[in-house]
Amino acid sequence: MSNRSLIIMVLVLVGATAYLLIKGDGDIDMGGEKHGAEAAHIQEAKKDAPAAAPAAEVKK
Repeated sequence: MSNRSLIIMVLVLVGATAYLLIKGDGDIDMGGEKHGAEAAHIQEAKKDAPAAAPAAEVKK
């Protein structure tokens, strides 16, 4: 394979990965490890978040 085709393939894969991560609506933090005040605020936000709603019952 030529270098050009490899570069195109890598760009397509990176684009597809970025698209899936954005559309997946995941909680992705690319900032690295958190220390100090930032870490405390994140933990408080997780505690304040409401619990996940229970799954709806399926009637047969």
